[in-house]
Amino acid sequence: MKKLGLIGGTGPESTLLYYRKFVYEANQRTGDTFFPNLTIESINVYDVLRMCSQKDYAGLTDYLAKAVRHLVAAGAEVAALTGNTPHIVFNELQASSAIPLVSIIDATCAEVKAQGLKKVGLLGTRFTMEADFFKRPFIEAGIDVITPMPNDIAVIAEKIHHELERGIVETQTRERFLAVIERMSKDEGIEAIILGCTELPLLFSGVQLAVPALDTVDIHIEALFKMLR
Repeated sequence: MKKLGLIGGTGPESTLLYYRKFVYEANQRTGDTFFPNLTIESINVYDVLRMCSQKDYAGLTDYLAKAVRHLVAAGAEVAALTGNTPHIVFNELQASSAIPLVSIIDATCAEVKAQGLKKVGLLGTRFTMEADFFKRPFIEAGIDVITPMPNDIAVIAEKIHHELERGIVETQTRERFLAVIERMSKDEGIEAIILGCTELPLLFSGVQLAVPALDTVDIHIEALFKMLR
């Protein structure tokens, strides 16, 4: 198996989730005595969010490219970002990278197409929900991507920023998010909901949603295994 490099810290909780899921899935797929060699370069999620809010995409690309170079120096042969939001500069980052990067957005779009879905909801940070970088490949494939109402977007973004990024899971927050998904199902007719923030699985673990959930962490990890063979 090729060596994986992960750009983590976006945020810490999802980085832990990636590590745990990837390592134990690799063990199950390969054998009892195997755990994969990988490197994590942990960066500051709030620096990423600040540069996104300032639309400093050149600065963000440079910031992430430095992290990729550190992974390459550590022997990584394939790399990935453990957050959806940093993918806003994925194409620029890939162009500057010496190794292949695996896109969480492309992997999720491929899964949606494989399932034959035509209308999906999207939850994530404000940048993921409001910008077009996540939605673009879906729209090009003829798939409608529905985001929450503006007031719900504000609440979701605030809860991700101040709670989930810090590993805080509040029952009231979960209930609010579930209500948003239920409204999108009833009023917009979404067939599934994309958990487009890698902290969202923390909030919905063991919870039944109004529609099937597409966990971008699980989808991304599956795509990583295909690249690492």
